[in-house]
Amino acid sequence: MKLEHVNICVRDPKATAAILSELFGWHIRWEGAAKDNGYTVHVGDDDSYLAIYAPAVDLRPEAARYRHVAGLNHIGVVVDDLDEVEARVKAAGYVPHSHGDYEPGTRFYFDGPDGIEYEVVSYA
Repeated sequence: MKLEHVNICVRDPKATAAILSELFGWHIRWEGAAKDNGYTVHVGDDDSYLAIYAPAVDLRPEAARYRHVAGLNHIGVVVDDLDEVEARVKAAGYVPHSHGDYEPGTRFYFDGPDGIEYEVVSYA
């Protein structure tokens, strides 16, 4: 078994997908009309993806991470070259933080589009 996808709400799925494609080398797998008159973009690789969804209603502000049940704390992305991705993150205007080098890998975090935190980790 494997995890296929995670579905997250954002304000502009096309813009978020474009940024994540640039940062992680992903591609758009599908996009189109979605549940409740919303719009979704599936962005990722051939094995897994993020379903980036914008409903046709106003979104409520995000809740504090790590502080509520069923909350999204962060999304972890495995990369081959941590330094290369960190350079892309910085070039896109995001600030890497919480660097760590502990078993089994090296990582950093950044707050990306829509205030969603990403953990970028390399096991190389």
